[in-house]
Amino acid sequence: MVFNAGAALLDAIVLAVVSKEEEGTYGYKITQDVRKAIDISESTLYPVLRRLQKDSCLYVYDVSCGGRNRRYYKLTQTGAVKLKEYKREWEGYSSNISKLFSGEEIV
Repeated sequence: MVFNAGAALLDAIVLAVVSKEEEGTYGYKITQDVRKAIDISESTLYPVLRRLQKDSCLYVYDVSCGGRNRRYYKLTQTGAVKLKEYKREWEGYSSNISKLFSGEEIV
């Protein structure tokens, strides 16, 4: 991808991915789902997950799977509010960029 994803966009994408699973989802699956939208490495994703946890947007819990613990991430109420805010901001932002690319006037 030519465009760099800033911290807010990464946060929004991760929250959107996690919000799809009511009971939460684990780190590797989040990475795979995020990669469907943007190219991202695990070393970039895990600090985003930790930051979102620190900001109370994600609840984190472990589940035993095949003799190992798998860390799950679940959207909190705070995370749901933040995701709603990101969606609202994205609609205006992406609309304006699309207008610029198509030569339309931005009002």
